[in-house]
Amino acid sequence: MSYQQMAQVYDRLMKDAPYDHWVEFTNKMIERFLPNAQSIVDAGCGTGEVTHRLNEEGYHLTGVDLSEDMLAIAHQKNSSAKIRWLQQDITNLAGLKDVECVISYCDVMNYLSDHEDVIRAFHSIYESLTPSGLFIFDVHSIDHIQNNMIGATFAEVYDDLSYIWFCDPGEVENRMVHDLTFFVRNGPNFKRFDEQHVQQGYSAEQLAEWLMQTGFKIQLISSDFEMELMDNGERIFFVCQKI
Repeated sequence: MSYQQMAQVYDRLMKDAPYDHWVEFTNKMIERFLPNAQSIVDAGCGTGEVTHRLNEEGYHLTGVDLSEDMLAIAHQKNSSAKIRWLQQDITNLAGLKDVECVISYCDVMNYLSDHEDVIRAFHSIYESLTPSGLFIFDVHSIDHIQNNMIGATFAEVYDDLSYIWFCDPGEVENRMVHDLTFFVRNGPNFKRFDEQHVQQGYSAEQLAEWLMQTGFKIQLISSDFEMELMDNGERIFFVCQKI
C-alpha cells in the first residue's frame, strides 16, 4: 500500500466518511471506561480528519501513519495545531509511553494482511499505553467482506476526478485485493495513476483471542457505532483496556 499519489485525492474520496461518528464514539468510550483521559494516539491517522476533530475538543493528539504524504496533508490542514505527527509503523511504535488512549479507525487493522503483524501491532500498542489505557479500533466484518466487497466494482466520475475500483478475492480466505485506477485533471488533460491495496479480514473471535493473549481486557465488541454486536453489521468495533 503506497498512498502516495492517492494521498492527494484521498479527502475527496472520503468526503462522506463518518468522521463525526468516530469522534462521538471515542468520547463515549472514554467517558465510560477512562474518564478524564487527555492523551490520544491516532494510529493510522491518514490525512488527520479524526485527529484534528479530537484535538479541537481539547485532547492532546499524536497522529501516526506510515505514509509521509498523508501526514504532510494532515499537518497542512492546520499547521498551528498542537498535534505531534509521527511517521511510524504501528506494529513497531517508538517513543510513545503512558498514552491514555490509542484509536485506530477506518479498518486500519485490515491493512495488516499477515496475522502476525496484527499481533505485533496489539503488543506495540499495549506497551505504549498507561495502565488502564484504552485501545479502540474497528475492522470490516467478515459478512461485509464476503457479501458487499469481494467481487464488487466501485466507480465515481467528477469534473476533475474519476476512478474505478475493483475489489477482487486474494489467495487467502477473506483477503481483498483493491485495484484502483484514477484519472485526475492536469491542466487540459487527465493524468492516470494506479494503486493496489491489500486488506485481510479477521473474525471477531480471532481478534478477541489475540487481544486477550496480549493482555487486554475486552470491554465492548459492537457494530456500526452501536453498543451491541449485530449479525449484519458492516464495521466491528473493539474497546479494550490494558490490565
